[in-house]
Amino acid sequence: MKRKEILTPVPRSKFLRVQCPDCGNEQTVFSNVATRVKCNICGRDLALPTGGKSKILSDKVKEIG
Repeated sequence: MKRKEILTPVPRSKFLRVQCPDCGNEQTVFSNVATRVKCNICGRDLALPTGGKSKILSDKVKEIG
């Protein structure tokens, strides 16, 4: 086989840098969360699990990786 024909699996999940709309705290979360992710400062929900990709309730700053 040619080297270009060999496919390498690439993960679809990523780490996201999100910002809390209430206090402005930036926090890193996984794109497929299994539990609720709350802000470390004020306690507001930032991401909720949905069975696949998580529902992000805050502002995404950037994707990491």
